[in-house]
Amino acid sequence: MKRAGNLIHQIADPENLRIAFWKAQQGKSGKREVIGFSDHLDQTLLVLREQIISGEVKIGNYHYFTIHDPKERTICAASFPERVLHHALMNICHHVFEKYQIFDSYASRTGKGTYAALDRAKYFQKKYQWFLKLDVRKYFDSINHEILNKILSSRFKDKVLVGIFNKIINSYETSPLKGLPIGNLTSQYFANHYLAVADHFIKEKLKIKCYVRYMDDMVLWHNDKERLINTRDEIYLFLRKELKLTLKPDCLNKTSTGLPFLGYRIFSDHLRLSKRSKTRYKQKIEKYCECLDQGRFSQSCFQDHILPMIAFTEHARALKFRKKNLEKIYGQWPWALTA
Repeated sequence: MKRAGNLIHQIADPENLRIAFWKAQQGKSGKREVIGFSDHLDQTLLVLREQIISGEVKIGNYHYFTIHDPKERTICAASFPERVLHHALMNICHHVFEKYQIFDSYASRTGKGTYAALDRAKYFQKKYQWFLKLDVRKYFDSINHEILNKILSSRFKDKVLVGIFNKIINSYETSPLKGLPIGNLTSQYFANHYLAVADHFIKEKLKIKCYVRYMDDMVLWHNDKERLINTRDEIYLFLRKELKLTLKPDCLNKTSTGLPFLGYRIFSDHLRLSKRSKTRYKQKIEKYCECLDQGRFSQSCFQDHILPMIAFTEHARALKFRKKNLEKIYGQWPWALTA
């Protein structure tokens, strides 16, 4: 793949910076740091433009907080000026990252996403007898800085741009020279691109035709169980040697048993909610109803939180489950029971 060059001035272009600001402030326009940034927008963007051209960007002003969704995760949120920088970078560099992706990579890509990945997986479930599901252990925490910087240098020619990427990568670590912060736009691109190297190995070297990846969740299908076992061993060695990653225990099973993937169990003709998704759904519904009762949520805020949860269950055979739980907690919302 030919390296992309002459991108730094496109990134620093005033119009691109304004678009980046608009994207970064969506849903956050009332926050103090956003208001402070926008009060002197032209001047602030001019300073950012000069920083980008020189490569002397300010990186690493992070805010940390913990979520439980469902397992505990530490979110590392960049400051608002850094989020503007991230959008400015990816507005222009998106096509370079996109060009290297295989068709069946579905995370953090326009026109792909969770439900496209589920549809593709369901299609393969119909055609094959066996599936192999692989998952990287502590993926974001395990990404090697030196390897990632080398990969990016092979995609981008501009030394200033590569230097900015390196500063972003090296501004955070979970252990020496390892880890990307969960919650940043650049991390999504970098993490998705890191495993794209493995995608090409699986498709081009191992000749696996039926394969889907959603970030670090990988699924392969075949009618030959032994072929999948041998392929698993080769992928394990490749990830360990080339990307310094390790896999969790794999899941190898017949497709007729259902594939656990992205919160669902996938069969050839339908989806069911996974046990974890059912537990998570119950807990969140109860939490949101409690917030409404205690006055912490308005009715509209409550609906904004609960409707995505209901929409998630609508993709599975879960009507009875959904009605049972909503009726048990708050039966007075018939609009929530009709889906």
